[in-house]
Amino acid sequence: MTSSTGIKSYGLKSKCLSFPETLSQSVANISPTLTPVVIVPLVFASAGGGTWLSYLFATIGLILVGMNINQFAKRSASPGSLYSYIGRGLGAPAGFIAGWCLLVAYLFTGMAVLAGAVNYASILLDMVGIHAWPSVLFALGVAIAGYVAYRDVKLSTKLMLTLEAVSMLLILVLGAMVVIHHKTAYDPAQFNVAAMDFSGVKAGLILAIFSYVGYESATTLGEEARNPLKSIPRAVILSAAISGIFFMLTSYIAVLGFKGLKTPLGSSSAPFNDLADSVGAAWFGILISAGAVISLFACTLASINAGSRILFAMGRHGIFHNHLSKAHSVNQTPHFAAMVASAVVLAGPLICLSAHLAVLDIFNDLSTIATFGFLVVYVLISVAAPVYLKHVGKLTVGSMALSVVSVLFMVPPIIATVYPMPAPPADKFPYFFAAYVLIGVLWFTVLRKSSGRRVIDEIKADLEFSTIPLGDQAH
Repeated sequence: MTSSTGIKSYGLKSKCLSFPETLSQSVANISPTLTPVVIVPLVFASAGGGTWLSYLFATIGLILVGMNINQFAKRSASPGSLYSYIGRGLGAPAGFIAGWCLLVAYLFTGMAVLAGAVNYASILLDMVGIHAWPSVLFALGVAIAGYVAYRDVKLSTKLMLTLEAVSMLLILVLGAMVVIHHKTAYDPAQFNVAAMDFSGVKAGLILAIFSYVGYESATTLGEEARNPLKSIPRAVILSAAISGIFFMLTSYIAVLGFKGLKTPLGSSSAPFNDLADSVGAAWFGILISAGAVISLFACTLASINAGSRILFAMGRHGIFHNHLSKAHSVNQTPHFAAMVASAVVLAGPLICLSAHLAVLDIFNDLSTIATFGFLVVYVLISVAAPVYLKHVGKLTVGSMALSVVSVLFMVPPIIATVYPMPAPPADKFPYFFAAYVLIGVLWFTVLRKSSGRRVIDEIKADLEFSTIPLGDQAH
């Protein structure tokens, strides 16, 4: 199948993924287990007893952004994800900026969560007397994730679904043990809204948003999902809702469980391991650490899957070498793009290790940079939605209000990246990201001048090609 300008069909394994498999892409990219084992203490340091409330507000806000995403997802589908959607709404240049930002968002997320997996894997190996070089663990993790992404998208999603479900179940079982140990699930202090510091809850909200980044990545499976105009919008909203409920529940239990412990929650480096010790089940902490490795590996795989499909789409448009736009003749995966994405995900941590950064510093620094990319794209998609709806004659007052509220929701975390000034080296990260965006703008400008309107025409043709009439979906 070709578009009017001769752009060929994607060549990926069409309509092979069920709804649960499509949902697993977004859930795994969120990596729900990461939040209770790493991020909740950071949110608690700001929000205190209102930690669960920060997650409630974050869930509502990102569902609103997801509703803007779904204005596109229920009308068109392609591997280009938000890159294609924003191009449809705001034009090819804005689409390029979105794709450029998504690359750093997905690939740096892959690097960061892989660092988290290496950290917990090192802890587990040390328990049995095995010392492994971090560089070896990074290489092994990327080799396995890259092979699965290269081999079969269906295998990828099934593996991610299984790994994440097991990991989340371990956290919930320990949570039940904590509640039983305390002989109550009710903590009055966490429901005393009048006594909460709402400035702290607001600061916690900024950190909480990072827990959800990547929840839109099911949109990169537009070619491979069955009923994409139905399953992908559901996956976007459900991934945010499921993860949000999990975050609220586990943060509530963590705050409850740490009452009376010597180490405060805000100072714990392994909160659910500490909770396991507190209920006399230290062995369960080992399972939690294993679950963290599993979850973070699943997120690495999801990030490579998502990033490779952005590279694949941009390769089709002549932005990158056209080798990246090729699909494997047998596996029907974007194999060249998957290899490049895997190489980048490995290169980043290795460069950081060579600069003598600790593994957890790699997680903290690269995840912060990844968040910049997501924030820019979430703002762009919220602005693009009403513009697109006006173009197709579907604009309403409600959709305009949804766009405004979503953009306003993104303002506080964007401001927080520069004010108050973060401690070094994070104070330099906004400038690094701005330089990266500027390089992208210059690159796109050069492409436009050297190819005339070819790049713009290729993007427009592919956007038209990505629109799937409702009657043409597989059931």
